[in-house]
Amino acid sequence: MQILSHFSSKASSPSSLLPSLTSVLTFRRRPPNFPFYPSTPFKFPTLACHLSSAGHSPQQAAAPMDSPPPPTEASVDAVTRDLRNQSLAADGANNAPRARLKLEDLNWDNSFVRELPGDPRTDTFPREVLRACFTKVTPSAQVDDPQLVAWSESVAELFELDPQEFERPDFPLLFSGASPLVGSSPYAQCYGGHQFGMWAGQLGDGRAITLGEVLNSKSERWELQLKGAGKTPYSRFADGLAVLRSSIREFLCSEAMHSLGIPTTRALCLVTTGKLVTRDMFYDGNPKEEPGAIVCRVAPSFLRFGSYQIHASRENEDLAIVRTLADYTIRHHFPHIENMSKSESLSFSTGNEEHSVVDLTSNKYAAWVVEVAERTASLVAKWQGVGFTHGVLNTDNMSILGLTIDYGPFGFLDAFDPSYTPNTTDLPGRRYCFANQPDIGLWNIMQLTRTLSSAELINEKEANYAMERYGTRFMDDYQAIMTKKLGLPKYVKQLISKLLNNMAVDKVDYTNFFRLLSNIKADPSIPDEELLNPLKAVLLDIGQERKEAWISWVRIYIEELSASGIPDEERKASMNAVNPKYVLRNYLCQSAIDAAEQGDFGEVRRVLKVMERPFDEQPGMEKYARLPPAWAYRPGVCMLSCSS
Repeated sequence: MQILSHFSSKASSPSSLLPSLTSVLTFRRRPPNFPFYPSTPFKFPTLACHLSSAGHSPQQAAAPMDSPPPPTEASVDAVTRDLRNQSLAADGANNAPRARLKLEDLNWDNSFVRELPGDPRTDTFPREVLRACFTKVTPSAQVDDPQLVAWSESVAELFELDPQEFERPDFPLLFSGASPLVGSSPYAQCYGGHQFGMWAGQLGDGRAITLGEVLNSKSERWELQLKGAGKTPYSRFADGLAVLRSSIREFLCSEAMHSLGIPTTRALCLVTTGKLVTRDMFYDGNPKEEPGAIVCRVAPSFLRFGSYQIHASRENEDLAIVRTLADYTIRHHFPHIENMSKSESLSFSTGNEEHSVVDLTSNKYAAWVVEVAERTASLVAKWQGVGFTHGVLNTDNMSILGLTIDYGPFGFLDAFDPSYTPNTTDLPGRRYCFANQPDIGLWNIMQLTRTLSSAELINEKEANYAMERYGTRFMDDYQAIMTKKLGLPKYVKQLISKLLNNMAVDKVDYTNFFRLLSNIKADPSIPDEELLNPLKAVLLDIGQERKEAWISWVRIYIEELSASGIPDEERKASMNAVNPKYVLRNYLCQSAIDAAEQGDFGEVRRVLKVMERPFDEQPGMEKYARLPPAWAYRPGVCMLSCSS
């Protein structure tokens, strides 16, 4: 498979921004430069996947990436799906309505603190926490008449919480941490991480406190966590608190990303504390007081790459914790991998000169890291498809489950700019800009494989294979996403490359362009002067030369549409199902924040409702799909700092 550039940009290429990606890697095969900047064509080795019995040596070569796979050939996805289905088969037979529980009736099962080594101390004095995965702490944020700002009934449904519980007078007290939830066992997690490519040592939950894990009637595990609930040993010398501004952004984006179909942590509710918190938003020596707030985040787990890295970095006795934590993770969050040894042997040819074979059933840790790599690749492909830039892809912000996690200075693309970063801290090198996210994902996977290798859980060949699978999965998913966004039956590289080039040159709004593209008719007889009419709302202030470039592209696009034979209305419906009309632009967040800081929470709730149906037209809500106003480009709106 070749990974080629899609468009040129004046910004630096990933190879200049990330020298470690081409020089630090120790394995033979150079990692890819993904298709957002010019790069030298790179060819991955062909991968062959085989199901075989013991003693059988498979020799069949894999088909090219753009060819349909033979029906007898298995893939990691197919095998994983089959194994998952074995454990979930019984669920489909039980369609009884779920119970609706009160908070006192939640089924807490705090496996993390029960099964993993903990800190013997429970104080919050800043310190290095050794040989422990967590520290038991109690929420300590001061509150004064806390208020419920917003809530998500769909998140409550995950663990069968009765929506009427949101109306309880004591609900804000419970979810500010001021009153304990019966059955909870609060703790802060210990982890480390690479920040902007440099090892930062111990980090940990500095302002997030997990209440515990709740099991629903299907035995699904959901971890509840309060962000901004007070100091922990990992707070260093910060206050452990959060402000309303950043909490609204996290709450809204968690739910908006879910509605877009992108794996993410969720948000149950957001409450104000009634207290003021001092923050220097721009780190310019001008701190000010802002309203405090706490958001309740929900996920199957908040384990990160850094959760394993911290213990490997300390070596000695701590190194054994890497295996303990990996066993825990597989047991509770990848149970299908525990069962993999019961199936036939699953092996993969790496395609290198030694014709080595990686047998994933012989090492559950190898199977696990391959799945983590594929989940991560798929996640990043979805980000690129929807135009989302995370902003802080440090290894401590990478979910082991392949979820979008830790919403700080994120941003959706407005004017299409591959070098866009929403993070002011990232401006000097733009390491985490939109175009670099695929490469950064691979770099982070490399750090995870190094951690597992140092703990002797995987070997070099297995580590290499996980990284190969990342590249393959990313390209497969990204190409499929872009093909659907254009309403085509197959991937047409040159057409998509030219489109992205045009969009970058003219700074076209990413979201609105793809939404309007579905209005193009597959009619070659449309005259040139009418050809761009469906796109005139996004092709603004372009001269004659650029107009001709767009006409040329649309002509080629119409040829592809005509050849596909798909009726216009059918194609429009399918395109609108993958190209959202509404995304959580930063200025929409800011409008909701401005109102909420004045005590009006209505706009937060309205934005939430709109973002719950991003692909629907929603008559009357069109203002939420508008281009950003001029004020949206001021500092603090379009760009924020890491800790904002």
